[in-house]
Amino acid sequence: MQVFVDDVRALRFDDGTPVTAASGIAPLGDGWLIAQDDATFAGWRRAGGVTRVRVLPPVDGLDTFREAHGTKHLKPDLEVACPAEVDGSTAALLLGSGSTARRMRGVVVHLDDGDPVARAGDLAPLYEQVADRLGLPMEHLNLEGASRHGDVVRWFNRGNLAAGVRSGSVDVPLEGLVAAVLGRFPAGDVPVERPQVYDLGEVEGVGLAVTDAVALPDGRVLMSAAAEDTPNAVDDGPVVATALALLDGTTVLAVVPIPEVAGHVHKVEGLALREVRDGGVHLLAVVDDDDPDAPSAELDLRAVLA
Repeated sequence: MQVFVDDVRALRFDDGTPVTAASGIAPLGDGWLIAQDDATFAGWRRAGGVTRVRVLPPVDGLDTFREAHGTKHLKPDLEVACPAEVDGSTAALLLGSGSTARRMRGVVVHLDDGDPVARAGDLAPLYEQVADRLGLPMEHLNLEGASRHGDVVRWFNRGNLAAGVRSGSVDVPLEGLVAAVLGRFPAGDVPVERPQVYDLGEVEGVGLAVTDAVALPDGRVLMSAAAEDTPNAVDDGPVVATALALLDGTTVLAVVPIPEVAGHVHKVEGLALREVRDGGVHLLAVVDDDDPDAPSAELDLRAVLA
């Protein structure tokens, strides 16, 4: 496998303020919904620009959260964006990381007469099930990515080799997950199946851990991963490398570095599939560089598979 960065763009809202901490991306209407893990609103990126979409109510009167302001612990930490459907209409599903009790909510965003409408729900009992199926204490839960496989969502736990936790995943039915967010089905009754773990290797002694994934038409999975030197599921740390991994089931077929851009390692946290053509997989990726003052980057990635 070969990986190329074909283009890089800074993400800004229409008023010029930066899109920060971009952590997930999924198609919505004629554009893409981008989750920010440090805010209660997402960005709807279309050809004409990026508009704000409120996905959660303010927390203690705040819509953005910063470590420097002592408010990081309040953030909803929406890390997952996945294509979905609601009542026969296309939608985007956003999910919190589960790394603290405040981060166990889901959001469904659908279009009503062309305007995005969000509904949120508490999923704490489901997160507890996921941790149990992965054999993890709750403090090691950090669900950062998801790939859609027909009517199933494969939900990925980032893991942390420094803490002895490998990246892993579980399978959850999409319909049940959406119904739980909408309050139509008990979150604790959503089935959690097929716990799996993955060995992605290390870079400079730091373990690579999954940040997002997309399913390919042939059934294989492309996974983004970051080697971030952090002791736990909450604190940020230096990112020494990022990579794309090609998987067939739990078998890792290839792990290839994402090229640096101008000497900078971009921490890819969200992946979306654009198209597969001419032997290449074309991806749209968003980056969380853990800098609240800098706009997140959007990358056009291309993977040439063997």
